[in-house]
Amino acid sequence: MTELHLWLRHEDRDTERRTPVVPSDARRLLAAGVTLTVEESPHRIFPIEEYEAAGCRIAPTGSWVSAPADVVVIGLKELPDEPAGLIHRHIFFGHAYKRQPGAEALLRRFAAGGGSLFDLEYLVDEDGRRLAAFGFWAGYLGAALAVLQHRGRLKAPLAPTSKAELDETLRPAAGDAEFTGLVVGALGRSGRGARVAFATAGVEPTCWDLAETRDLDRPALLAHDVMVNAVLATTPVPPFLREADLDDPGRRLRTLCDVTCDVGSPLNVLPVYDRTTDWTDPARRLREEPPLDLIAIDNLPSLLPLESSTDFSAALLPQLLEFGVGGPWGRGLDRFHQAGRELGIEEGESRHV
Repeated sequence: MTELHLWLRHEDRDTERRTPVVPSDARRLLAAGVTLTVEESPHRIFPIEEYEAAGCRIAPTGSWVSAPADVVVIGLKELPDEPAGLIHRHIFFGHAYKRQPGAEALLRRFAAGGGSLFDLEYLVDEDGRRLAAFGFWAGYLGAALAVLQHRGRLKAPLAPTSKAELDETLRPAAGDAEFTGLVVGALGRSGRGARVAFATAGVEPTCWDLAETRDLDRPALLAHDVMVNAVLATTPVPPFLREADLDDPGRRLRTLCDVTCDVGSPLNVLPVYDRTTDWTDPARRLREEPPLDLIAIDNLPSLLPLESSTDFSAALLPQLLEFGVGGPWGRGLDRFHQAGRELGIEEGESRHV
């Protein structure tokens, strides 16, 4: 690995408490010769003192914008709106390769500054499998919130918690009515997490994956009380739910959680809502009679920031230690350039070899 200077940025979103690099893994990066600067952050789950004790350099919140051009900026969620031109290499979840809202604007910022994006969603092995993901915890929390909403026990606003505390609220209580659950995409990371949450809640869900979604049985889908979607489509597929399905007089479905939150993308498999929900208002009613509630929160794992950050950082660490122009990072860079070409964006001169 060539000399690498990582800059762990503060997350702009107030509800984002996760981090892609935890202090114990920061120490391992430093031991391998990586320089790591960590920005101060008032809501990161790990206090800045733990990074300082590990030997990291400490920088003010948001100072990555004036960092040296050869720095690699690492984060998780969206960047602030400024600067207009992005000169650095960035590692984060860009959500910019499937024509999502704001995708073109983000890619044009990279073109304007000559920087590049290594989208963590596209950090994959030779077979296309993701190498670091929050999927398990997204699925676990999606199903957990759906169960709590269905049982009338989801309290808003949401707040970060621990798995032990969440499991306690999930366990069935006297008087809880039985219900049926469905996990679509049950064999993936998110699907496995959803199945664990359902099991904790005392529910054995129906599990669908590719075989069941190739020829979708919508009446069977609508016959479940709670549905969790854990499918991230990469090619166009017929939608799992349509507006007409919500008005089906035989619909038993009452609670829908979309873990994927692909709203606005032409690949969205649940085109029955036009905006996500959030920690303040986690559930939104899509139909009144019979009722149907939607949960679609795009940073679910941040509700368990310690557990999800620790797992993600452990998976990302070996990839950061091999950061370079080839392998998974090379594939990610190729995908970035491909996305720009698809939008007809003329790239600026890159500052990086």
